[in-house]
Amino acid sequence: MRVHICAVGRLRAGPEKILIDDYLTRFDRTGRALGLGPARVVEIEDRRGGGMEAEAQLLRRAVPQGALICVLDERGKVEPSPDFAARLGDWRDAGRGDLALIIGGADGIAPELRAEADHALSFGKMVWPHMLVRVMLAEQLYRAASILAGSPYHRV
Repeated sequence: MRVHICAVGRLRAGPEKILIDDYLTRFDRTGRALGLGPARVVEIEDRRGGGMEAEAQLLRRAVPQGALICVLDERGKVEPSPDFAARLGDWRDAGRGDLALIIGGADGIAPELRAEADHALSFGKMVWPHMLVRVMLAEQLYRAASILAGSPYHRV
């Protein structure tokens, strides 16, 4: 199952990019034998300033045809890492070829796009900067692959 992190905004060189690249490389390496990956980041930018609705249109275009859509949203489901890993495994086992993980911009994700999603995931009740959400998501993808592989990376 290919993973597409579709995110609003451009990530410049710096510590966040280094962390994301590292975790996605680890995910690709660990996930390959499990039928997970590769993972890629697709960045979109609303240059006209159309707000959430314009961002939603650009995000929809970034999602591969037929992909399962999971939005990262504060109203989503808070899941322990093992449950997230099991969910990824279930989606893979159901034959889903592509998973699009959507991270909105500063104002979040348009309600219409949230309603179209197959799943909404939250990293807690706090609101996180979208650049940090990318890092946390990349790490959780690697953690999920490690859990599914039986690796000792995740400890309870």
